[in-house]
Amino acid sequence: MSKVCEITGKRVLVGNNVSHSKRRTKRRFNPNLLKKRFYLPEEDRWITLKVSAAGLRLINKLGLKGALESAKKKGYISNY
Repeated sequence: MSKVCEITGKRVLVGNNVSHSKRRTKRRFNPNLLKKRFYLPEEDRWITLKVSAAGLRLINKLGLKGALESAKKKGYISNY
């Protein structure tokens, strides 16, 4: 299962843990993902999306249909 938001396209970032002695080891910054069901009234069905917290805020702002169309236009999802 990939750790990518289907609305915003946020994905895992890679950085460094830096100790007190400045020794660096690799670490991962995971997005805040939630698996959530949404009701799409235009098609009268439920869809399950893996969205980040920022994706949820975008859905609240634009509406589900608008957020899905913008994600499809940007290439984050192919079919919903």
